[in-house]
Amino acid sequence: MDLLTIYMIVGFLLAAYSVVANDSIQTLGTFLASNSHRPWWLLWIFASSILLAVIAYSWFANGGDPAYGRLENFPVPIGGVSWLHVIPPLALLVLTRMGVPVSTTFLILTVFAVTGGETSNLYKMLTKSGLGYLVAFVSTLVLFSFVFHRLTKYFHKTSNQQRPKYWVVLQWLSTGFLWSQWLIQDLANIFVYLPRELSLGWLAFGLVVLVAMQGYIFYTFGGKIQKIVTSKTDTTDIRAATIIDFIYGIILLIFKEWSSMPMSTTWVFLGVLAGREIALSRYLVDVSFHETIKKIVSDALKAFSGLVVSVVLAFGLPWLFQRFFV
Repeated sequence: MDLLTIYMIVGFLLAAYSVVANDSIQTLGTFLASNSHRPWWLLWIFASSILLAVIAYSWFANGGDPAYGRLENFPVPIGGVSWLHVIPPLALLVLTRMGVPVSTTFLILTVFAVTGGETSNLYKMLTKSGLGYLVAFVSTLVLFSFVFHRLTKYFHKTSNQQRPKYWVVLQWLSTGFLWSQWLIQDLANIFVYLPRELSLGWLAFGLVVLVAMQGYIFYTFGGKIQKIVTSKTDTTDIRAATIIDFIYGIILLIFKEWSSMPMSTTWVFLGVLAGREIALSRYLVDVSFHETIKKIVSDALKAFSGLVVSVVLAFGLPWLFQRFFV
């Protein structure tokens, strides 16, 4: 096995764990929080079944591409994957262990954009992600201020009461929908390390790794990133979680249809939570507007820190390589 293949495999393994641990838990976080009383392996089987179906469909329908065309603007770097491309998922791994909800799209794909001579992709991803946050924030602010106003107050008032069983079905359906939309958006952040047209062998390797990583995340109940979800109002309520997941999934679907350029699902997720929390602080007496703003600013600063790290790595690593290794 040559060195470039080793870099490719190591990069994929690091990206698979880091992306799943950081981003997917933000997608499945409300599902985990509201189903904490169920066996972890049952939730794992459910999520993994959808993951296998989504990847297999793209691989068959798109001629060996498991990323739904999201990597069309990110060609394999000249000379192949190198140690420069392995560092970003390693940094993401460290930030994830610290509980920082950074954008894996910026942290990983930005380096590929710069080393591939496609720096304009960075600005396109930034624009689309910023718009995603804005749309998510405004839409949830409006929906939870006017459409779900009374329903949310009812959920909050009856949070300690038994939920009707049909909410379980509704939540699992909304989670399945959201999970599939997230995968379509973020699989590019993982498969960017592998050949653009995967052989059956590489596909099997990728699926085994991703299912195993997913199992670990469910077994550990999401890790530190899960605190971003559980710190928000009533997210452990299956009814509130169902509505959050459905809105989040619809927004991702809209942006998926808009263009194939990758975007930060983390920013969209934070926008959904921010808009909802501000709306709730207006009419729930035990939700402090001041504390809500502090949470939103804290989450935004963490996401911005990830963007700064992404840009520094993307432009700094190639400079270091040219300066000291060429």
